[in-house]
Amino acid sequence: MSLSSLTALSPLDGRYASKLATLRPIMSEFGYMHRRVQVEITWFIALSDAGFAEFSPLSEGARSYLHGLVNHFSEADAQAIKDIEKTTNHDVKAVEYWIKSKFEARPELLKAAEFVHFACTSEDINNTSHALQIRAGRDQVILPGLDRVVLKLREMAHQYAAVPMLSRTHGQTASPTTVGKELANVVVRLQAAMDRIANVKLLAKMNGAVGNYNAHLSAWPEFDWESFSKHVVEKHEPQGLGLTFQPYSIQIEPHDYMAELFDAIARANTILIDLSRDIWGYVSVGYFKQRLKAGEIGSSTMPHKVNPIDFENAEGNLGLANALLRHLSEKLPISRWQRDLTDSTVLRNIGVATGYAALAYTSLMTGLNKLELNEERLADDLDNAWEVLAEPIQTVMRRYGVQGAYEKLKEVTRGKTVRAEDLHQLIHSLEIPQADKDRLLAMTPASYIGKAAELAQRV
Repeated sequence: MSLSSLTALSPLDGRYASKLATLRPIMSEFGYMHRRVQVEITWFIALSDAGFAEFSPLSEGARSYLHGLVNHFSEADAQAIKDIEKTTNHDVKAVEYWIKSKFEARPELLKAAEFVHFACTSEDINNTSHALQIRAGRDQVILPGLDRVVLKLREMAHQYAAVPMLSRTHGQTASPTTVGKELANVVVRLQAAMDRIANVKLLAKMNGAVGNYNAHLSAWPEFDWESFSKHVVEKHEPQGLGLTFQPYSIQIEPHDYMAELFDAIARANTILIDLSRDIWGYVSVGYFKQRLKAGEIGSSTMPHKVNPIDFENAEGNLGLANALLRHLSEKLPISRWQRDLTDSTVLRNIGVATGYAALAYTSLMTGLNKLELNEERLADDLDNAWEVLAEPIQTVMRRYGVQGAYEKLKEVTRGKTVRAEDLHQLIHSLEIPQADKDRLLAMTPASYIGKAAELAQRV
């Protein structure tokens, strides 16, 4: 059976393949090979500039050619590396051999071929490549996906800033809010979560087999290899990798930054699960309608249904993403002694974890763009919840020292169907200034929204 969208084991490469086109070149095996080639070439060029008599600085033509191997890396190049790996049974060595094969018609490079992968352990190449992949995934897919959600929610928060809505705490009627304010709450939470994601420093090490520059110093004992490695890791591309130098490691970079990043993404996803469930509920009670899509069917037997499928899809995929992200953050910082391979196979699933997250962000945006506010339903709910005005009435009573204010309102409202006239009768009987009586009498559930509209406009 051939591999296709129908036969793929993962729905990310099957049913949802078209929605993840941006992530695939970054987090796929192709993306991993591409970054390995970039790291090897960057290290090789940097060595030529280190001042070693045995490796003179490369000509501009050679540098341009080498950068071209990175910039124009193709699927055919990746396949050529995979073909070499069939013989080597070692993926990093296959990359080294492929690069050397590209030197054959260039005497200047062929002469220096043994400086490809010089003093490196495989993990020097792998950890830097993963960091480059993660940076691209974060900056090109995860953060832009979250930013689109934030922009949409902010737009809705401003649009519906003053539209009153009945709150529900413990599922029971509570002090009114506005639709915009509830969306603004999510905007603020997501912005904080995005800041945490963006601020994680992506670390990389290039210090040899167990982190001590053993091989490096055996070749040039007097050379400052640590400073050199830091230069390669931190200098901006293409002279370096543009990452943050990790000075202490075993054979592998400890992956603590990955755990921090994946936890930060999972926290953002958890906020979106909360949002998805709330919107789902608001659709269920009729606060939002969903725009119809021609030809779409909501149920095989119930033709009236317009299901909130996009929010359900988002919730499910966010859950899958978080399950993987949390496993990654818990497992990756653990390695037996100086190295074991349990991280290797797990790291190959970073793209799967971020893929489910990216898919969820797309589904959420689709759902948000379908929503239409049902202000009539919102108003009806408020008009049937006069009991929520027990709070402001008893608060004003307390201001003026009316004894037993809370208890008096509890007697009138708790467990009862409260009518406007019941509250007005109580207000008329109160010994408080007339101006405050008039203010309370004019109040309705829809007008009792505090600073909600102002707060919604502020985000």
